[in-house]
Amino acid sequence: MFAAVLATLLFSGSAITAAKTAALMGGTEANFWRLALAAALLTLYANTVGGGAEGGVYHLFALSGILGFGLGDVAFFQALPRLGTRLSVLFVNTMAAPIAAATEWVWLGTSLRPAEAVSAGVILAGVAIALAPGEHTHIGPRRFWPGLFAGLLAACGQAWGAVLSRKAFALASASGAHIDGATASYQRIVAGVAVAGLCLLVVKWRWVFAHGRNIVASPVEEPDMPDSREKWRRAWPWIVMNTLAGPTAGVSCFQWALKTTPTGVVLPIIALVPLVVIPFTMRFEGEKPTPRSLVGGLVAVAGTVALALA
Repeated sequence: MFAAVLATLLFSGSAITAAKTAALMGGTEANFWRLALAAALLTLYANTVGGGAEGGVYHLFALSGILGFGLGDVAFFQALPRLGTRLSVLFVNTMAAPIAAATEWVWLGTSLRPAEAVSAGVILAGVAIALAPGEHTHIGPRRFWPGLFAGLLAACGQAWGAVLSRKAFALASASGAHIDGATASYQRIVAGVAVAGLCLLVVKWRWVFAHGRNIVASPVEEPDMPDSREKWRRAWPWIVMNTLAGPTAGVSCFQWALKTTPTGVVLPIIALVPLVVIPFTMRFEGEKPTPRSLVGGLVAVAGTVALALA
């Protein structure tokens, strides 16, 4: 219980610091540097006190990292500056659960029972309420629809990465190998950093090709940053905090919770992230959620809890 609660708080803090770094550096660059720092920390742990590349399922964890840390996080950092922290976290966290359930049904043959199908419908209803036109009229369609698409990609990456991780843990356990949560994160994040780095190179190359000069800021979200040194001076504390709260301590606590506590207890607690993040956005971003947004969030989280328990 303690590990799950701690992971929920860390993930909420990670969402806020991710929004800060995305605003200062642009989503693609911010995501790469926080994953690179997390990879360095996890590599140090895994190759000293952890299990390194043992387990015989490195390829599955690597593919999980490509989907989760790569596709999922890259897309999430593109959704943040468009939808805002609260709506991005709500959409990704609630959509990932039914996507994962459907993936397991198609790939692993885990059929959905009526209670699970109803729960997935409740989740979608809650998201629809939270994202109703009155909630996002201040965003504008040119930001909203690309942000929504990025959020859907992020949810798919998170869901598919989680399913692959479950498969990898099961195969490793069947072979008698013991892989702790931080070691699994290390095996996943190396491939994820490679994908994030490739995305950053593509974005930089396109900007240089289009403008004929080196950039000092993101070509998407923050084109008017004064200079690179000023950008880094303002962004590096947020990058460090986001690294520690998200892909290192947050993910490790989540894996720790799953190793010591039943999934039916852990997942409902983690599902509270979209609600826990609301006071953070009110404090750090000055955002005041509407009653309809709060109702939609409660409905979506209730559906997620019901799906986990089912």
